[in-house]
Amino acid sequence: MISAQHIKKTFGKLQVLDDISLEIHQAGIVAILGPNGSGKTTFLKILLGMVIPDAGEMYYQNQNISKSHLYRKFIGYLPQIARFPDNLTVSEIIGMIADVRNEPSDPERLVQLFGVGKFLDKKLGNLSGGTRQKVNIVLTFMFDTPVIVLDEPTAGLDPVALIKLKELIYQEKAKGKIILITSHIMSLVEELADEVVFLLEGSIYFQGTITELKSKTATEDLEHAIATILEP
Repeated sequence: MISAQHIKKTFGKLQVLDDISLEIHQAGIVAILGPNGSGKTTFLKILLGMVIPDAGEMYYQNQNISKSHLYRKFIGYLPQIARFPDNLTVSEIIGMIADVRNEPSDPERLVQLFGVGKFLDKKLGNLSGGTRQKVNIVLTFMFDTPVIVLDEPTAGLDPVALIKLKELIYQEKAKGKIILITSHIMSLVEELADEVVFLLEGSIYFQGTITELKSKTATEDLEHAIATILEP
């Protein structure tokens, strides 16, 4: 369903992505991992059309999406840091995003699930970081998109909200969706991910299951597997 072919991207003299090619055809949860500066966020932003690659092509459903924006309606996106006007209320931002996307949405269920209802009339600028993240989750999952991109989705969440988010991710996976996730919390990745793509210095160092990665590095868990890769 998603195919990247020979993607390259530089910022100034920095080579961020160097001939990246990968294909994701099956529904499931794929973790895009790598140290800071490895290019994982840039790769996701190229998929989202937020960054234009210097070379290479990105495909969705066998269609080249490099010069199109229509495919974006098939993707739900939770950015690592969502920036919305602080003077908007929670209710206003939900309504605004629904109007902009102009697609069927179901925010009410998520508002109730994450306890956001009591904040609907509060301005975003007056909310805690954790509550803002819950609002961002509502904005991401209120559309029924076949692809969901989650960039550090657990930031600021309390344990109860984290459990609910994981349950929500599993529910979306059960619907046959592709879910791409980045996270620095390896225990979360090990719990959720069906497959791992590990980027290192702008290239794909590994793509496969967590079991295969642990076998390759002769380690017992994902955290130690990653540490082994990064050891000088």
